[in-house]
Amino acid sequence: MKFGIIKERKNPPDRRVVFSPEKLQEFKEQFPQAEIVVESSDIRVFSDEAYTKAGFEVTNDVSDCDVLLGVKEVPIDNLIPNKKYFFFSHTIKKQPYNRKLLKAMLEKNIEMFDHETIVKENGARLIGFGRYAGLVGAYNGFRALGIREGLFNLPKVETLPDLDAVKAELDKITLPNIKILLTGTGKVAKGAQEILEHLQIKQVSDALYLTSEFTEPVYCIADVMEYAKRKDGKVGDKFEFYKDPTGYESNFMAYAKQTDFFIAGHFYGDGAPYLFTREDVKHPEFRIKYVADISCDIDGPVATTLRASTIADPIYGYNPETESEIDFKDEKAITVMAVDNLPCELPKDASEGFGEMFLEHVIPAFYNDDKDGILARAKMTTNTGKLTERYAYLQDYVDGKE
Repeated sequence: MKFGIIKERKNPPDRRVVFSPEKLQEFKEQFPQAEIVVESSDIRVFSDEAYTKAGFEVTNDVSDCDVLLGVKEVPIDNLIPNKKYFFFSHTIKKQPYNRKLLKAMLEKNIEMFDHETIVKENGARLIGFGRYAGLVGAYNGFRALGIREGLFNLPKVETLPDLDAVKAELDKITLPNIKILLTGTGKVAKGAQEILEHLQIKQVSDALYLTSEFTEPVYCIADVMEYAKRKDGKVGDKFEFYKDPTGYESNFMAYAKQTDFFIAGHFYGDGAPYLFTREDVKHPEFRIKYVADISCDIDGPVATTLRASTIADPIYGYNPETESEIDFKDEKAITVMAVDNLPCELPKDASEGFGEMFLEHVIPAFYNDDKDGILARAKMTTNTGKLTERYAYLQDYVDGKE
């Protein structure tokens, strides 16, 4: 089995990689029978030289590899037929902009394993960059607040070498007396919470948060059963909600009346109620002035997210009256940070963390007959140009019928 670490070719450039040189050495130590090569790259956060020093061949030709490991979508022209590929294809939700990519992989008899489809039997994801999205998203939200209020000027994460440097910058700031709401309990929310804890902001219960004012910054975590409720007034059930959220409505307004800064770290499923609508934002008691929307669903459950922002220009303003974008410093504005590729700002740490998960959960499956079904569940397409049974629901999408 020969593995190739491929060059990232998507624009804008992404400096992340599945394995750092150090983690690749661990891979080789654990599975000495594996052949591993690295495709030369001038943008990767780890240099070609770093991989050579770690004992790996750096090459411009990976066409003799069996398994090709990348992060972002591979441009259609660069896909090598009859290979196994791992990357984020952004096709499992029938994203229209990548239909041609999935079609091309089928035509080229590629076995596609999407990083998003690498899951436990219960559907929980095993690998991803969620923690780093949460870390950078929360930091960026505080950066936006500091700039708007003229209180402090945090540097952009992309200008800092690593997570330690990010946390060192946070040590220099003093926050105003604000109430912060964080939604979600997954990896994204845990990453954001890491920043809140580093800032030594006190966590308070829902009951206290919704009924009290404080003389210091505080935060509260609201999971789905806090910000959504059953329409019939019965007690909700989280797992029932995940299966079918149609009998639920938003309970978010209670929080919106008590929150200055909202960090959206939740997962949003099809059919779930919006957290708040554009009408809700017009309510005189709607208090939120800052939104760090890490989930970043456009024109969706967080009504202030009109578009994804960019690493280069991460902040914009939302005018509740006109429901349109304005300068984020305008007194009418709700300040929005909605960058949709946050982990790119912390490529070294994000790559190291990703490689750790990939080595633990995925690589062993190649050498233990996939005893836990990791590869079987993750495989979207076959080497005979067909969708696997698990992903047969994508056939109409491939055919352009939806």
